[in-house]
Amino acid sequence: MIDYNLFEDILGFDSTSGKERPLAEFLSRRLKAPKVETFEVGDGTLNLLFSWGVPKVVFCTHMDTVPPYIAPHVKDDVVTGRGSCDAKGQIIAMYTACQELAASGRDGFALLLLSGEETGSWGAKAFARLPFKADLLIIGEPTENKMVTASKGTKAYELVFKGEAFHSGYPQFGRSAVDMFVDFVGGLRAKAFPFDPTLGETTVNIGKLLSDNAQNILSPELRCRVYFRTTFASDAQVHEWMMNSVPGDGVSVRFVGGDIPSAYTVFEGFPSGPVAFGSDAPHLTNFRRKIICGPGSIRFAHRDDEHVLTADLEQAVRNYIRFFELA
Repeated sequence: MIDYNLFEDILGFDSTSGKERPLAEFLSRRLKAPKVETFEVGDGTLNLLFSWGVPKVVFCTHMDTVPPYIAPHVKDDVVTGRGSCDAKGQIIAMYTACQELAASGRDGFALLLLSGEETGSWGAKAFARLPFKADLLIIGEPTENKMVTASKGTKAYELVFKGEAFHSGYPQFGRSAVDMFVDFVGGLRAKAFPFDPTLGETTVNIGKLLSDNAQNILSPELRCRVYFRTTFASDAQVHEWMMNSVPGDGVSVRFVGGDIPSAYTVFEGFPSGPVAFGSDAPHLTNFRRKIICGPGSIRFAHRDDEHVLTADLEQAVRNYIRFFELA
């Protein structure tokens, strides 16, 4: 049975990426397991590993959330608040499954809680450097309790456009970095990456735009981040195009990081399908097989109306127990 008071306590922590440590310290004291280990990530945050025997199956999700923090509210069959479906709902569902497995006399499993998933999977990368190994990893993400067949990769780039400042009444004597950026966006929209039969289209988003020029001065510099969701068909092409075709006169490109499109283990009898979001899974190289599945919908993750249904949490607990049995 899910402890909704504990769930509300977990949601009560503002664990926006970089602020996870107080939540991790609370969970290390509050969650019960025969063995509790904490690991420094290296940026002030912690990873946690709760073990019941020697783990062959590891349930895993992340403690950090996107900003802004939104306080929780539990009413009837809905739980709202930041992290309710991404991914503190997964924490409570996985912990409940572990408790029920232990109560039935079983062992050989663990719960791994990671920091920094939303900003670069820093906790996952740190854990992957440990000698720990296990057969099956079960990642909790908001998949509507569907097993993920495949997920898109990610590729992030920092672009700098160097123009030449000049009075905006005489643009012929300067060069606008904003105009250079607009030209790049036009080329990006015109660029055709191949359609993937499993993961569909490649998508792109532009963020962290900065060009702090006065309105009557041509922009001397513009910076931005370009973030791709790549497919099996496009991943290598995206990187080649960004690194070799985009740089040029006044335009520099730096690869920030990302991961590759991946396929995952699926059991018969469960709903399944591909997803377009990333997760810690590609970075956790300590495991032979990987599953992604969890309560909540990605359609409400990162939104002000983020929520999860209690029925979905309870179904997730049943799913996680069944995954352990099928492993």
